[in-house]
Amino acid sequence: MDIPHQRLVYFRVTLESGSVRRAAARLDIAPSAVSRQIALLEEALGATLMERQRDGISPTPVGEMLLEYCERRGALDEGFIASLESYQRMETGKISLTVGEGFVSDLVASPLHEFTQRYAGIQLDIHTAGTSGIIEAIVDDHTHIGLMFHERTHPQLRFWASTPQPLMAILPPNHPLTLQTSPLTLTQLSDQPMAMWDTSHGVRQMVDQAFQHARIAPRLAMNTNSMVVLAQYVRSGMGVTLLPAFAVAHDIEAGTLVARPVDHPLFQRSQAHMVTRVGRQQPKASILLLRHLQRWMQAFRDVAN
Repeated sequence: MDIPHQRLVYFRVTLESGSVRRAAARLDIAPSAVSRQIALLEEALGATLMERQRDGISPTPVGEMLLEYCERRGALDEGFIASLESYQRMETGKISLTVGEGFVSDLVASPLHEFTQRYAGIQLDIHTAGTSGIIEAIVDDHTHIGLMFHERTHPQLRFWASTPQPLMAILPPNHPLTLQTSPLTLTQLSDQPMAMWDTSHGVRQMVDQAFQHARIAPRLAMNTNSMVVLAQYVRSGMGVTLLPAFAVAHDIEAGTLVARPVDHPLFQRSQAHMVTRVGRQQPKASILLLRHLQRWMQAFRDVAN
Protein backbone atom coordinates (compact mmCIF):
# COMPACT_ATOMS: atom_id res chain seq x y z
CA MET A 1 0.00 0.00 0.00
CA ASP A 2 1.35 3.39 -1.02
CA ILE A 3 0.62 5.98 1.69
CA PRO A 4 1.34 9.55 0.50
CA HIS A 5 3.88 11.23 2.74
CA GLN A 6 1.92 14.50 2.93
CA ARG A 7 -1.15 12.76 4.43
CA LEU A 8 1.05 11.25 7.12
CA VAL A 9 2.38 14.72 7.92
CA TYR A 10 -1.19 16.09 8.32
CA PHE A 11 -2.11 13.14 10.53
CA ARG A 12 0.93 13.46 12.79
CA VAL A 13 0.70 17.27 13.12
CA THR A 14 -3.03 17.05 13.96
CA LEU A 15 -2.34 14.63 16.82
CA GLU A 16 0.56 16.76 18.07
CA SER A 17 -1.55 19.96 17.91
CA GLY A 18 -4.65 18.46 19.54
CA SER A 19 -7.11 19.75 16.91
CA VAL A 20 -7.58 20.12 13.17
CA ARG A 21 -7.78 23.90 13.46
CA ARG A 22 -4.46 24.24 15.33
CA ALA A 23 -2.83 21.77 12.89
CA ALA A 24 -4.06 23.88 9.95
CA ALA A 25 -2.55 26.98 11.54
CA ARG A 26 0.82 25.24 11.94
CA LEU A 27 0.73 23.96 8.37
CA ASP A 28 -0.57 27.30 7.02
CA ILE A 29 -3.47 25.71 5.13
CA ALA A 30 -7.25 25.64 5.48
CA PRO A 31 -8.71 23.32 8.17
CA SER A 32 -10.90 21.70 5.50
CA ALA A 33 -7.76 20.62 3.60
CA VAL A 34 -6.40 18.90 6.72
CA SER A 35 -9.73 17.16 7.38
CA ARG A 36 -9.92 16.05 3.75
CA GLN A 37 -6.44 14.47 3.77
CA ILE A 38 -7.09 12.64 7.03
CA ALA A 39 -10.43 11.37 5.67
CA LEU A 40 -8.64 10.01 2.57
CA LEU A 41 -6.10 8.34 4.79
CA GLU A 42 -8.84 6.67 6.87
CA GLU A 43 -10.61 5.57 3.69
CA ALA A 44 -7.41 3.98 2.36
CA LEU A 45 -6.74 2.16 5.64
CA GLY A 46 -10.38 1.24 6.26
CA ALA A 47 -10.25 2.43 9.86
CA THR A 48 -10.86 5.47 12.04
CA LEU A 49 -7.58 7.03 13.11
CA MET A 50 -8.64 9.67 15.69
CA GLU A 51 -11.30 10.16 18.30
CA ARG A 52 -12.35 13.22 20.26
CA GLN A 53 -11.67 13.33 24.00
CA ARG A 54 -12.46 16.00 26.57
CA ASP A 55 -8.91 17.32 26.32
CA GLY A 56 -8.64 17.14 22.53
CA ILE A 57 -7.92 14.45 19.93
CA SER A 58 -6.31 11.10 20.65
CA PRO A 59 -5.36 8.23 18.32
CA THR A 60 -7.43 5.06 18.00
CA PRO A 61 -5.59 1.71 18.19
CA VAL A 62 -5.04 1.86 14.41
CA GLY A 63 -4.03 5.50 14.81
CA GLU A 64 -1.42 4.39 17.41
CA MET A 65 0.00 1.91 14.92
CA LEU A 66 0.08 4.55 12.20
CA LEU A 67 1.76 7.03 14.51
CA GLU A 68 4.47 4.46 15.31
CA TYR A 69 4.87 3.89 11.57
CA CYS A 70 5.29 7.64 11.04
CA GLU A 71 8.02 7.77 13.67
CA ARG A 72 9.89 4.80 12.18
CA ARG A 73 9.54 6.20 8.68
CA GLY A 74 10.86 9.56 9.87
CA ALA A 75 13.86 7.86 11.49
CA LEU A 76 14.57 6.03 8.22
CA ASP A 77 14.35 9.30 6.29
CA GLU A 78 16.75 10.98 8.70
CA GLY A 79 19.15 8.04 8.52
CA PHE A 80 19.11 8.10 4.73
CA ILE A 81 19.75 11.85 4.62
CA ALA A 82 22.64 11.48 7.08
CA SER A 83 24.14 8.64 5.01
CA LEU A 84 23.74 10.63 1.81
CA GLU A 85 25.43 13.67 3.32
CA SER A 86 28.32 11.49 4.57
CA TYR A 87 28.67 9.97 1.12
CA GLN A 88 28.68 13.39 -0.53
CA ARG A 89 31.31 14.59 1.94
CA MET A 90 33.44 11.56 0.95
CA GLU A 91 33.15 10.06 4.44
CA THR A 92 31.69 6.78 3.18
CA GLY A 93 31.52 4.80 -0.06
CA LYS A 94 33.16 1.99 -1.98
CA ILE A 95 35.35 2.04 -5.10
CA SER A 96 36.36 -1.11 -6.94
CA LEU A 97 39.47 -1.46 -9.11
CA THR A 98 40.57 -4.32 -11.35
CA VAL A 99 44.22 -4.01 -12.34
CA GLY A 100 47.01 -5.85 -14.05
CA GLU A 101 49.33 -7.33 -11.45
CA GLY A 102 52.22 -5.26 -12.75
CA PHE A 103 50.43 -2.16 -11.44
CA VAL A 104 50.04 -3.42 -7.86
CA SER A 105 53.34 -2.27 -6.38
CA ASP A 106 53.03 1.16 -8.00
CA LEU A 107 49.38 1.45 -6.92
CA VAL A 108 49.64 0.35 -3.30
CA ALA A 109 52.71 2.42 -2.54
CA SER A 110 52.31 6.11 -1.77
CA PRO A 111 49.36 6.89 -4.14
CA LEU A 112 46.79 4.77 -2.29
CA HIS A 113 48.32 5.52 1.09
CA GLU A 114 47.77 9.24 0.58
CA PHE A 115 44.23 8.75 -0.74
CA THR A 116 43.10 6.46 2.10
CA GLN A 117 44.63 8.78 4.69
CA ARG A 118 42.63 11.68 3.32
CA TYR A 119 39.38 9.74 2.76
CA ALA A 120 39.44 7.20 5.57
CA GLY A 121 35.76 6.25 5.16
CA ILE A 122 36.15 5.13 1.53
CA GLN A 123 36.50 1.37 1.11
CA LEU A 124 38.66 0.17 -1.78
CA ASP A 125 38.11 -3.24 -3.40
CA ILE A 126 41.15 -4.19 -5.50
CA HIS A 127 41.39 -7.29 -7.69
CA THR A 128 43.99 -8.39 -10.22
CA ALA A 129 43.28 -9.83 -13.66
CA GLY A 130 44.73 -10.14 -17.13
CA THR A 131 43.75 -7.77 -19.92
CA SER A 132 40.66 -9.78 -20.91
CA GLY A 133 39.51 -9.99 -17.29
CA ILE A 134 39.97 -6.24 -16.75
CA ILE A 135 37.93 -5.38 -19.85
CA GLU A 136 35.19 -7.83 -18.85
CA ALA A 137 35.00 -6.42 -15.31
CA ILE A 138 34.71 -2.85 -16.64
CA VAL A 139 32.15 -3.60 -19.36
CA ASP A 140 29.97 -5.70 -17.02
CA ASP A 141 30.08 -2.98 -14.30
CA HIS A 142 31.78 -5.26 -11.80
CA THR A 143 34.44 -2.62 -11.22
CA HIS A 144 34.69 1.16 -11.45
CA ILE A 145 38.30 1.58 -12.62
CA GLY A 146 40.66 -0.61 -14.63
CA LEU A 147 44.44 -0.30 -14.99
CA MET A 148 45.86 -2.26 -17.90
CA PHE A 149 48.77 -2.50 -20.30
CA HIS A 150 48.67 -2.81 -24.12
CA GLU A 151 44.92 -2.40 -24.56
CA ARG A 152 42.61 -4.14 -26.94
CA THR A 153 40.33 -1.71 -28.75
CA HIS A 154 36.85 -1.85 -27.26
CA PRO A 155 33.93 0.51 -27.95
CA GLN A 156 32.80 0.49 -24.30
CA LEU A 157 36.10 1.61 -22.79
CA ARG A 158 36.76 5.22 -21.88
CA PHE A 159 40.48 5.98 -21.62
CA TRP A 160 41.09 8.48 -18.83
CA ALA A 161 44.88 8.32 -19.16
CA SER A 162 47.23 6.59 -21.59
CA THR A 163 50.96 6.97 -21.07
CA PRO A 164 53.88 5.57 -23.10
CA GLN A 165 55.58 2.82 -21.11
CA PRO A 166 58.04 0.90 -23.29
CA LEU A 167 58.37 -2.83 -22.72
CA MET A 168 61.85 -3.42 -21.32
CA ALA A 169 64.16 -6.39 -20.85
CA ILE A 170 64.40 -7.02 -17.09
CA LEU A 171 67.74 -8.54 -16.13
CA PRO A 172 69.63 -9.52 -12.97
CA PRO A 173 72.27 -6.87 -12.18
CA ASN A 174 75.22 -9.16 -13.00
CA HIS A 175 73.86 -10.27 -16.39
CA PRO A 176 76.26 -9.69 -19.36
CA LEU A 177 73.52 -7.90 -21.37
CA THR A 178 73.38 -5.12 -18.76
CA LEU A 179 76.75 -3.91 -20.10
CA GLN A 180 75.35 -3.30 -23.57
CA THR A 181 74.66 0.40 -24.17
CA SER A 182 72.52 0.00 -27.32
CA PRO A 183 68.98 -1.46 -27.20
CA LEU A 184 68.83 -5.25 -27.04
CA THR A 185 67.49 -7.23 -29.99
CA LEU A 186 64.94 -10.02 -30.03
CA THR A 187 67.67 -12.34 -31.29
CA GLN A 188 69.79 -11.62 -28.23
CA LEU A 189 66.84 -12.16 -25.92
CA SER A 190 65.86 -15.41 -27.65
CA ASP A 191 69.14 -16.93 -26.44
CA GLN A 192 68.16 -16.30 -22.80
CA PRO A 193 65.85 -18.44 -20.66
CA MET A 194 62.75 -16.33 -20.21
CA ALA A 195 59.85 -16.22 -17.75
CA MET A 196 56.63 -14.75 -19.11
CA TRP A 197 53.04 -13.92 -18.17
CA ASP A 198 50.33 -16.35 -19.20
CA THR A 199 48.58 -15.74 -22.50
CA SER A 200 45.68 -13.70 -21.03
CA HIS A 201 48.03 -10.86 -20.12
CA GLY A 202 48.61 -7.85 -22.37
CA VAL A 203 52.40 -8.04 -22.03
CA ARG A 204 52.45 -11.68 -23.11
CA GLN A 205 50.25 -10.93 -26.11
CA MET A 206 52.62 -8.16 -27.17
CA VAL A 207 55.70 -10.34 -26.73
CA ASP A 208 54.19 -13.21 -28.71
CA GLN A 209 53.21 -10.83 -31.51
CA ALA A 210 56.70 -9.33 -31.72
CA PHE A 211 58.52 -12.69 -31.82
CA GLN A 212 56.07 -14.11 -34.36
CA HIS A 213 56.56 -11.12 -36.68
CA ALA A 214 60.33 -11.49 -36.36
CA ARG A 215 60.03 -15.26 -36.95
CA ILE A 216 62.10 -15.93 -33.88
CA ALA A 217 61.19 -18.42 -31.16
CA PRO A 218 61.82 -17.22 -27.59
CA ARG A 219 63.32 -19.62 -25.08
CA LEU A 220 60.32 -19.78 -22.78
CA ALA A 221 61.43 -21.41 -19.53
CA MET A 222 58.59 -20.43 -17.21
CA ASN A 223 54.96 -19.41 -17.65
CA THR A 224 53.13 -17.71 -14.75
CA ASN A 225 50.28 -15.42 -13.74
CA SER A 226 52.28 -14.00 -10.82
CA MET A 227 54.28 -10.79 -10.77
CA VAL A 228 56.08 -12.06 -7.67
CA VAL A 229 57.26 -15.16 -9.55
CA LEU A 230 58.47 -13.13 -12.54
CA ALA A 231 60.51 -10.74 -10.41
CA GLN A 232 61.97 -13.48 -8.21
CA TYR A 233 62.86 -15.55 -11.26
CA VAL A 234 65.06 -12.75 -12.56
CA ARG A 235 66.44 -11.77 -9.14
CA SER A 236 67.55 -15.37 -8.64
CA GLY A 237 69.60 -15.22 -11.84
CA MET A 238 67.53 -17.92 -13.56
CA GLY A 239 66.89 -15.83 -16.66
CA VAL A 240 65.19 -12.69 -17.95
CA THR A 241 61.69 -11.34 -18.50
CA LEU A 242 59.97 -8.50 -20.35
CA LEU A 243 58.02 -5.87 -18.41
CA PRO A 244 57.38 -2.13 -18.32
CA ALA A 245 59.87 -0.55 -15.92
CA PHE A 246 57.17 0.79 -13.56
CA ALA A 247 56.19 -2.79 -12.68
CA VAL A 248 59.55 -3.35 -10.95
CA ALA A 249 60.42 0.26 -10.14
CA HIS A 250 61.37 -0.48 -6.52
CA ASP A 251 63.78 -3.25 -7.59
CA ILE A 252 65.35 -1.00 -10.20
CA GLU A 253 65.82 1.77 -7.63
CA ALA A 254 67.31 -0.73 -5.18
CA GLY A 255 69.65 -2.17 -7.81
CA THR A 256 68.28 -5.72 -7.52
CA LEU A 257 67.00 -5.63 -11.11
CA VAL A 258 68.10 -3.77 -14.24
CA ALA A 259 65.90 -2.58 -17.14
CA ARG A 260 67.26 -2.30 -20.66
CA PRO A 261 65.41 -1.06 -23.80
CA VAL A 262 64.56 -3.50 -26.59
CA ASP A 263 64.91 -2.63 -30.26
CA HIS A 264 61.37 -3.34 -31.47
CA PRO A 265 58.77 -0.75 -32.53
CA LEU A 266 55.90 -2.63 -30.91
CA PHE A 267 57.63 -2.48 -27.54
CA GLN A 268 58.29 1.25 -27.94
CA ARG A 269 54.60 1.99 -28.63
CA SER A 270 53.25 0.19 -25.58
CA GLN A 271 51.21 2.19 -23.09
CA ALA A 272 49.68 2.02 -19.62
CA HIS A 273 45.95 2.78 -19.55
CA MET A 274 43.44 3.90 -16.95
CA VAL A 275 39.92 2.99 -18.11
CA THR A 276 36.25 3.11 -17.12
CA ARG A 277 33.09 2.09 -18.98
CA VAL A 278 31.71 4.55 -21.51
CA GLY A 279 28.47 6.04 -20.17
CA ARG A 280 28.84 4.85 -16.58
CA GLN A 281 28.29 7.66 -14.09
CA GLN A 282 31.21 7.45 -11.70
CA PRO A 283 30.77 8.25 -7.99
CA LYS A 284 32.47 11.42 -6.80
CA ALA A 285 35.03 9.33 -4.92
CA SER A 286 35.89 7.40 -8.08
CA ILE A 287 36.49 10.62 -10.05
CA LEU A 288 38.80 11.92 -7.34
CA LEU A 289 40.69 8.62 -7.24
CA LEU A 290 41.12 8.61 -11.03
CA ARG A 291 42.67 12.08 -10.91
CA HIS A 292 44.78 11.21 -7.88
CA LEU A 293 46.26 8.08 -9.48
CA GLN A 294 46.91 9.91 -12.73
CA ARG A 295 49.02 12.46 -10.83
CA TRP A 296 50.90 10.10 -8.53
CA MET A 297 51.38 6.67 -10.16
CA GLN A 298 54.67 6.09 -11.96
CA ALA A 299 52.77 4.13 -14.62
CA PHE A 300 51.11 7.36 -15.74
CA ARG A 301 54.23 9.46 -15.94
CA ASP A 302 55.69 9.69 -19.41
CA VAL A 303 59.12 8.06 -19.16
CA ALA A 304 60.32 10.21 -22.07
CA ASN A 305 59.89 13.38 -19.97
